[in-house]
Amino acid sequence: MALIRIQSKEPMTDSSSHRQVGELSRLELFLALSRTPHALLDMTTPCLAALLWLGAFPPLKVVLVGLLTVFAGYSAVYALNDLIDYRSDKKKMDEGLFQDTDDYLDGAMVRHPVAQGLLKFREGLGWTLGWSLVAVVGAFILNPACVMIFIGGCLLEAVYCLMWRLSWTRTIVSGGVKTSGAIAAVYAVDPEPSFGLLLILFLWLFFWEIGGQNIPNDWEDLERDKHFRAKTVPVRFGPEISSLLVMGCLVTALIMNAVLLWTAPFPGQWPSVMTILMVGIYLLILPAYQLYQSKDRPKAINLFNKASYYPPALFLVVAIRYLL
Repeated sequence: MALIRIQSKEPMTDSSSHRQVGELSRLELFLALSRTPHALLDMTTPCLAALLWLGAFPPLKVVLVGLLTVFAGYSAVYALNDLIDYRSDKKKMDEGLFQDTDDYLDGAMVRHPVAQGLLKFREGLGWTLGWSLVAVVGAFILNPACVMIFIGGCLLEAVYCLMWRLSWTRTIVSGGVKTSGAIAAVYAVDPEPSFGLLLILFLWLFFWEIGGQNIPNDWEDLERDKHFRAKTVPVRFGPEISSLLVMGCLVTALIMNAVLLWTAPFPGQWPSVMTILMVGIYLLILPAYQLYQSKDRPKAINLFNKASYYPPALFLVVAIRYLL
């Protein structure tokens, strides 16, 4: 695999400086643009939704096409985020405002490679459009309705990024973006899903995203966002109210999860259901309580990281239940 040498005029303050970004393959840079480590975890969310909805594994064709479509969709949306935020991320880096984030999941690879000049903008755009095309084709094969959901998710992602300096209500938009993959997965396995059950699924993932992902992620960026007068929940409401919002959202998410398990065709017995709820307490409620107590950046990063493993952990529990 061809390697490229990257030279920086100024020392990098991002966590990538600790992993010798002097030599990286171009593929690694493109994967970093899509935040692939995080995207792979997020991919389990639509997989989990499909399993819970059907109460069984989908047909092999749906599984294979679905996996490719989900990977393409998440790769495209995460890359789109970086492209839209290109100028603001570049300003942050030019002013040395990125802190070391070795313990931060989104810092597992080089952060913002286009803004750092490691990839050209047109290269990132080509990568994004390519995966978008794959996602659209795969979504159409599964169910044409999935195409509209994917396009809607991309538009919401664009709105979310553009609201950075406009309103803290962008966090509500982020909830819609993150739930779109799971909603599309439901339509891929059920052309006419129950609206009531779909609403419960939406609310469960919506509150998980806001409490476990969006607010903690903005908390990690708090000082940078203050410097650029961004409008986020931590900037607008401060640590006390933000930590209460986090806890409230995650408690609501666990309640919605319990309701979904009660009403969905999940053939879970009490051990499986209790395991799922205990996973939620461990990965969501306990870190949220620690954040409420400390109200500091490391605990926000800890919550973000643990909440990111919530969907794959539940997917593992549900998949094992179906295999036994």
